[in-house]
Amino acid sequence: MKTRFGKLAQKGFTLIELIITIVIIGVLAAVAIPKFQNLSGDAEVGVAAGVGAAIASATSVNYGRKNVPNATACTAANTPAGCTYWPLAACTDLAGAALTAMVDVPAGYAVTGNALPITGTTAACTLTTPTGRTVTFNAYGA
Repeated sequence: MKTRFGKLAQKGFTLIELIITIVIIGVLAAVAIPKFQNLSGDAEVGVAAGVGAAIASATSVNYGRKNVPNATACTAANTPAGCTYWPLAACTDLAGAALTAMVDVPAGYAVTGNALPITGTTAACTLTTPTGRTVTFNAYGA
């Protein structure tokens, strides 16, 4: 008569395997959580950079419109009909009606910076978010 001593089929995990798995997950969480906490700040800087690029592009188009024949400067009185471009002599002119007519900017953003040359070259302007983060972009004077 033959007797078979075989290993019984294991059903489930041992306590040590479960503890090791929990420790590994804990270590990964301790490393990953601080990396993800900064994502909102990075996203805000990304949005500000996108808005700054949109404003820079809008000032370039505005400068191009100034150079068409019979161009008419926009004012509060003749907006939006009857004008071609917004006169921009400084970064701070990128506010109010001029800015909203050229590009859609989220509420609370402010533009500051240097005088804009009217010769078609650019000057550095600074865009500040509502939380105080800043992004620099180049704008054309018109």
